[in-house]
Amino acid sequence: MTSQQALDPADAMHAHDVPAEQAWSRLVRRGQTLRIVDTEGQQAVDALLYCAEDPAERYSAQDTMRIRGSPYIELGTQLISNKGRVMARITGDSCGRHDTSAGCCSCESNAVRFGEATRYQHACRENFILELSRHGLGKRDIVANLNFFMNVPIDPSGQFTVVDGISAGGSHVDITADLDVLVVISNCPQVNNPCNGFDPTPIRVLIWDIGIGDDRR
Repeated sequence: MTSQQALDPADAMHAHDVPAEQAWSRLVRRGQTLRIVDTEGQQAVDALLYCAEDPAERYSAQDTMRIRGSPYIELGTQLISNKGRVMARITGDSCGRHDTSAGCCSCESNAVRFGEATRYQHACRENFILELSRHGLGKRDIVANLNFFMNVPIDPSGQFTVVDGISAGGSHVDITADLDVLVVISNCPQVNNPCNGFDPTPIRVLIWDIGIGDDRR
């Protein structure tokens, strides 16, 4: 669980603190590395990826799991698009395992899972809708997403549940882009299950322009 090379925060071309419960998005160019830092620990970070050239090409959880042969996102995982291309890969990870099966919370799912009184609590789907609107995209563009730092064990029967996160304060994951990708993040506001330790906290995002070789085209 390490980075492909040392990345000095002082050398980052972009750094931003994403407040608890808020969204963030940015174009990450081919060869650039995005680091997501779980500042205080046990904070789930939902993410979507879209091809900058054609947003109809976007992250595919199904193809990523099929090619990887595993339901978990880990160091070395290739993040695959719905057209079968490698969009990005996990090049650094100090946490160990991430989810791409459990989807994102929504007002509707909150009501079903936790009771009607929770319907009006803010949720990742609403974060995604608001942030995607800044890029000319909408709710129909939301697909099965990545859940960085979220701990979702899956038993042999295929059943899963969200349990306490394993990320400590300062844990990070590095995503190096193989294409120009729009990355959209929801710093998960969920307070009804332990994915955020029942206390949503800020995260930090950094981007380095370190370049990659032609072998990743």
